[in-house]
Amino acid sequence: MTVWHHLYSRYPELRALEAELDAALRICLTVYRGGGKLLLCGNGGSAADCDHIVGELMKGFMKKRPIPADECARFEAALPGEGRRLAERLQASLPAISLSAHAALCTAVANDMDAELVYAQQVLGYARGGDALIAISTSGNSANVVRAAQAAKAAGIPVIGMTGRSGGRLASLCEAAIAVPADTTPDVQERHLPIYHALCIAIEEALFAS
Repeated sequence: MTVWHHLYSRYPELRALEAELDAALRICLTVYRGGGKLLLCGNGGSAADCDHIVGELMKGFMKKRPIPADECARFEAALPGEGRRLAERLQASLPAISLSAHAALCTAVANDMDAELVYAQQVLGYARGGDALIAISTSGNSANVVRAAQAAKAAGIPVIGMTGRSGGRLASLCEAAIAVPADTTPDVQERHLPIYHALCIAIEEALFAS
């Protein structure tokens, strides 16, 4: 796929992850073609990466993504004289939820239950068959991310992990373990960004016409 070739041309060391990247893309396409959603979790910079990924999926990234004609017609039927104009200003969306974005819930779970459970509790609440979890941890050992992956396994949804070289505990819980060949947190995160950009572009290219 062209987007992967572009990624590998800029970051040749990532070619070693080709099988895992292809697996991650297959999981995401299966989710979206089946009407599911992606859940995402991470800490610190990885939490920011989760928000970033959601921003690329929930609206047009490299494409405008016009809403389909039948959906425009539904808007117009609900809002005669205004619905079509509203629909034409919106863009088709790929459902994704950053679990780190819910400050009140995260702090309530951390205070009332256990900080390890802030994401697992949300996976329990949100996950349905046909969804998937993207779990980001540079070490692969972040306790709350590992617990989220465990909750995803219990819910029967696949896990895409993004980690550093060792993979940590997270790697063994993943259907696609993207363990980049780097060790320090900044180096790992610098490689995660082009990977998830490429993944979002590949998803968009597969699901939306030019």
